[in-house]
Amino acid sequence: MESLARLPTRYPMRWGMRGSFLVGCPLVYPHLPTESQGDAGFLCCGQNGGMAVVHAVLGDITAQEVDAVVNAANRRMRGGGGVDGAIHRVGGPEVLADCIRRFPDGLATGDAGWTTAGDLPARWVIHTVGPNHAAGERVRSLLESCYRRSLQVADELGARSIAFPLISAGIYAWPLDDAIATAVRTILAADTDVAEVRLVAREPPIHAAIERELREGAW
Repeated sequence: MESLARLPTRYPMRWGMRGSFLVGCPLVYPHLPTESQGDAGFLCCGQNGGMAVVHAVLGDITAQEVDAVVNAANRRMRGGGGVDGAIHRVGGPEVLADCIRRFPDGLATGDAGWTTAGDLPARWVIHTVGPNHAAGERVRSLLESCYRRSLQVADELGARSIAFPLISAGIYAWPLDDAIATAVRTILAADTDVAEVRLVAREPPIHAAIERELREGAW
């Protein structure tokens, strides 16, 4: 803990337990894009010795230069609107072709699987199907499973950096505050070898809300 406490910080570091992780907040990330500097971040130290930095990024999920970008997919796995449509549009036809090949019967709610990233700057797309709150799918454990399963798939691939959108918070209408809290708390509690986790938002108010949850959320 002493060596971690000596890391350079922009704000005072605070420590606490979140699941199996010792967590310190926030940090400075000189490797991040300019627009994300100043974002809140947490250093998560797992019991197995691994460490992950979790932070908010204001920007476009399709522009993230990470090993894996997460797609908020639907059960059919054939593309759709919102983040799903954007990832297929920017990634190109290779993403859809791989979805058809790998997921002929689609994907269950709460599960995750990977495809090529096509023309995206990432190496892989990890697709996960969030619960449709607007259609009555309101079991929080399904939303938590999306984040856990995505990180498990990332570990299977050997991905060291991953970018998430807020799953189910768009047309699936999961209440925004709970979507943010579920994302942050589930990621911080996950036992993963991923070194960097980005929570990406296009809209400044949502980005600010993610930062606030990272900085002030209940332990």
